[in-house]
Amino acid sequence: MNKQRIGAAAVLVALLAVGAWWWTQQSGTGRVEYRTAAITRGNLQATVAASGAVSPVSQVSVGTQVSGQIRDVLVDFNSEVKAGQLIAQIDPETFEYRVRSAQADVDAARAAVLTAQANALAAQTQVSRAQVDLDEARRDSDRKQSLADKQFIAASEADKARALVNTSLEAMKSVQAQVGVAQAQVKTAQANVAQREAALAQARIDLARTRITSPVNGIVIKRTIERGQTVASSLQAPELFVIAQNLSDMQVEAAIDESDVGRLQTGQKASFTVDAFPGQTFEGSIRQVRKAATNVANVVTYVAIVGFKNEGGKLLPGMTANVRVITDQRDKALKVPNAALRMRIEGVDAPAGARGQGKGRVYTLGADGKPQAVAVRIGVSDGSSTEVLEGGEGGLALAEGTEVITGIKSAATAKAGGTGSNGPRPPF
Repeated sequence: MNKQRIGAAAVLVALLAVGAWWWTQQSGTGRVEYRTAAITRGNLQATVAASGAVSPVSQVSVGTQVSGQIRDVLVDFNSEVKAGQLIAQIDPETFEYRVRSAQADVDAARAAVLTAQANALAAQTQVSRAQVDLDEARRDSDRKQSLADKQFIAASEADKARALVNTSLEAMKSVQAQVGVAQAQVKTAQANVAQREAALAQARIDLARTRITSPVNGIVIKRTIERGQTVASSLQAPELFVIAQNLSDMQVEAAIDESDVGRLQTGQKASFTVDAFPGQTFEGSIRQVRKAATNVANVVTYVAIVGFKNEGGKLLPGMTANVRVITDQRDKALKVPNAALRMRIEGVDAPAGARGQGKGRVYTLGADGKPQAVAVRIGVSDGSSTEVLEGGEGGLALAEGTEVITGIKSAATAKAGGTGSNGPRPPF
């Protein structure tokens, strides 16, 4: 009896094993079921995503050209200032003494000019006196020579008179040379005055620079000094304030990847969001694409300037903006899901012309329920759908509402079909 039960159980187990094998074979060779989606018609926008910082279009860094201790700070963060307004004061006492010293030097130099001019005038007077002596010596010499010729006086007297003429002539030359020296001394004194006046002007400029003024109309967005702090001027002036000239006209400096920069052009529309105002989108446009590249860890980016109107002053400098630039758009375009373009099914040959730039293929189900490949030419993409321009031979092969294969429903049947994870990526 036990042997019969054991035998029946063995037969039952065998039958179950055979049934399970048959079922798996039937399921593995059964009909593959595909996921499909309809081709639709609608608007498409190709975009470039980036991030950047909000900043004023024009901002000025205010520094100092002289060193000293800050005596007064007259503005704070968010203070509105006018061009020429005093915003800080460096202790001017040292510079005031320098001005006084330079003024005293100028006065001394001007006095030296007067002294030199007086010496020149005295030398000129001596020239006149020497000229008179020379003229008198010549007349006396002529008179005595005439008397000597008539032998009224000795010839030696005439010789003495001629010698006096020569002596007076040399004295005249000496006095004239002294006049030249005196005139040169006047010019030297005048040049010294100009030099001292230049030093005085520089001292006055340094004194004026102790008054830190705003160069533009704007708002103080940064302040780095406190009263009593000492600032030192060097080759690079220290930054005391940053003044934004206009917070109603601002920009985002977005870092654009080198693979996307070729698609950007001046005037393209852009939108962006900031974390401070979730759910709100701000509009702008590309004002500039800078040609200077930035290389960080072998990642090359370019800066695109997105200008926008900051109405109400909601956005503040330094905020991080997530930018979306519209590089191309299509109205009422025929759209196919990107999953359909990525789909590949083994055993279904791709039609001619399904490869290459701007080309692709999709699969539709024929009347017999089997997939068939259709070549398409593709246009812009928004990341989830791609524009279908044309497909197949003889014009448009796909129409709105056509079902295309986007995947396989069952993983167990994947061996009989394909996968949507491979294949070329549609252009964005």
